Amino acid sequence: MVSRRRLLTAAGALGAFGTLAACGPNADSADSAGVRIYWWGGDLRNTMTRDALDLFSTSHPDIAVSPEYSEWTGYWDKLATQTAAGDAPDVMQMDESYIDSYGTRSSLLDLETVSDLLDLSDMDEDMLETGRLADGTLVGAPLGIGILSVGVNPEILEQAGIEMPDDTTWTWDEFGSLCTQVSEWAASADEDIIGLDFFGTNASELAMWARQSGEQLFPREDETLISKDTIVSFLEYALQLVENDAVSGPSAQVEDAAAGVEQGRFATNRSAFHFQFHTQIQTFQASSGSPLKLLRVPARTSGDPQMVNKASMYWSISAATANPDDSATLIDFLLRDPEAAKVLKIERGVTAFPELQTEIEPVLSENEMVSLDFARDMQDEVVKPPLVTPTAGVGFGDEFSRLTEESLFGGRPPSDIADEILAQLETMQPET
Repeated sequence: MVSRRRLLTAAGALGAFGTLAACGPNADSADSAGVRIYWWGGDLRNTMTRDALDLFSTSHPDIAVSPEYSEWTGYWDKLATQTAAGDAPDVMQMDESYIDSYGTRSSLLDLETVSDLLDLSDMDEDMLETGRLADGTLVGAPLGIGILSVGVNPEILEQAGIEMPDDTTWTWDEFGSLCTQVSEWAASADEDIIGLDFFGTNASELAMWARQSGEQLFPREDETLISKDTIVSFLEYALQLVENDAVSGPSAQVEDAAAGVEQGRFATNRSAFHFQFHTQIQTFQASSGSPLKLLRVPARTSGDPQMVNKASMYWSISAATANPDDSATLIDFLLRDPEAAKVLKIERGVTAFPELQTEIEPVLSENEMVSLDFARDMQDEVVKPPLVTPTAGVGFGDEFSRLTEESLFGGRPPSDIADEILAQLETMQPET
């Protein structure tokens, strides 16, 4: 999941922290001729992307590429500054939480104007639609599929004498009971292990709860806005997990979330379950050294988890680019070239081009295949993705985290917190 308390800070900020470095025959410089491409991510993504750009430079020597890279915390600050100054990169990595904000301000190119060079016709149609604005303009090419799922540590369950749950039928009550069983075993064995590391403060969890209730955080015209009762039931369930020792206490949850992916409980074999978008399991596998697995999320109604393909992120082109054709050619290569796919693998999500999934199989590790197989298995079950976060809703994730932490700490009753969450959502709905 995206770290908490970051989206609101980043939106509209003016700081710039991009780190520039050479990539093959191309020099890093905002003043260089050719296509400037900007992305965020960790060291692994940075290395993979630069290797793929080297391949592009070899096959397209006539197109110069100037790479720019930042960690997430500085990315949006720098992009906002560049865009406001009329100096946006030609190609930029875009997130679900920001694509509507940039797109509706006419900062992103309509990708269908370069469809002769950027061929997205073989992409899953529902996934492609997540890159469209409400007016139908396609401003983002999805890089890959991310599915909110439950990571599980089978070795902890085995130590606790608990069988692997049937995730095709399990409910939230059953999930909570399993987490409590793990915690009770750990206490009796004097092990620093909990059933679930943290739950209830991430907006993606509320969105999942809403879908399972037949509602949405940001509904289309034919859908229903989440109700107060649904929000209250979510908050009460999160409190119930704490009361039953199924999850860490509020302070420990905040500390664990702040510790980062590689230092948290799940990555250090100290929790049996963890919620994440499914390709993140690779990082947890590497950190924990354990054979972690992926499960469907529990359901409010048995057998109906309402799981969706989320665009892990997008490639977009600046509407102000002087190089639309070269930019489109570069994105097409990064998305569809088999050799580039083998370099990029599934670090940005499982590719939404089915034929490339087959191409990259030989170069994937056993851990990486866990993510690919899970995505494939879910395709017959996933439901239509929700609307992307509208411009007015960019800061919702942070406000939701703040309010739900207040609920977990007992600052106010769930009913009061739900009123404020719903009031915020009502003011954040897309214009019709």
